[in-house]
Amino acid sequence: MLKYSVGLDVSSKKIDGCISVIDTNQKVIVKSSIVFSNDLKGFKILENWILKHHKEKNIPLVVCMEATGIYYESCALYLFEKKFNVSVVLPNKAKQYFQAIGLKSKNDTIDARGLSQMGAERCLRTWKPLAKYFYELRLYTRQHQNLQEQKTVINNQLKSLECGMYINKKIVKQLKRLICVFEKQLIELDKLIKDHIKSNEDIQIKANNICKIKGIGVLTFATLIAETNGFELFENSKQLVSYAGFDVVENQSGSTFGRTKISKKGNSRIRRALFMPAFTVITYKQKPFIDLFERTLEKHNIKMKSYVAVQKKILTIVYSLWKKNEMYDTNYQINIQEEEQKLSSRAIDFEEDTNEKISPKQVEAKQGKHPVNYRKKLPLGNAKLKKITT
Repeated sequence: MLKYSVGLDVSSKKIDGCISVIDTNQKVIVKSSIVFSNDLKGFKILENWILKHHKEKNIPLVVCMEATGIYYESCALYLFEKKFNVSVVLPNKAKQYFQAIGLKSKNDTIDARGLSQMGAERCLRTWKPLAKYFYELRLYTRQHQNLQEQKTVINNQLKSLECGMYINKKIVKQLKRLICVFEKQLIELDKLIKDHIKSNEDIQIKANNICKIKGIGVLTFATLIAETNGFELFENSKQLVSYAGFDVVENQSGSTFGRTKISKKGNSRIRRALFMPAFTVITYKQKPFIDLFERTLEKHNIKMKSYVAVQKKILTIVYSLWKKNEMYDTNYQINIQEEEQKLSSRAIDFEEDTNEKISPKQVEAKQGKHPVNYRKKLPLGNAKLKKITT
């Protein structure tokens, strides 16, 4: 046997479990099935059941479950604290896998077996729980979004009612009261979010650094770090871009070229939070965002695609500032260009003094590529010039 795999199909009241093994011939064999309640008592029964069937302790064991709302969180956290390797997969990925292996019917038992086979055959990413600080912050930001959406619905109803043939003053009064309640709760949530950020000194410093970007406010900053667990699970900006659904999807086969667009298969709350900041930085002509907007707009002449490119740029810059713990500098790109021009001019002056011929390609440094052919000895103490010419 190569691996034990436990598949768990989670619902609000109960959880269906199935444990399987995969051998060297890549054949998956079901060992046992179980049904238990979705509470602490049921989790203890699950633990004992897993330990009973995990007879060969030197063979690894994984637990695979779907991300079904919030119902999976308690069970996943319990197993994580008990040192089990837990993997949580998205429902659409699990559904596509079930279709690929030919599962036609669907019920809780079949889904548990399918997840068990998926965990056995595939190498899934290990799940880690959201930190309590970011979990609470996510509750605040998501509640703020829910209230804002409900307030928008009531506002639309009120405007529609006021334009009707007959106006019912009692209904209008009720709707206005509801709007007042929503506004009051939104103000309270804004204060809770700010106080929660201030409760952590390190995050407060990072918030001050990142909010220097025009258009990024406390609510946007809080949403980004709450939905990404403080960018903890991302090793580079490409993973973050894919998680937010900004990754580009191509559709090409042979001589056929389909439409290229972003996948939108990711966290929609991040894209929603970056919608208005993208408009703000373009309205106030903030660099480097305005340069990106104008360059992409000139290429395809579609404003919304350019705004999406700006959203992606904002996200990657926020990620970089968070990781480096640096303050956003509006003149950063300008300073880089000025420094390159100064270093290039100094290199040319040095060429004239030494009577050596250096081609422009050797002097100019573009996109981090420095010339390596010219290796003349340089005066001591000229470290910056050495980087350009060696």
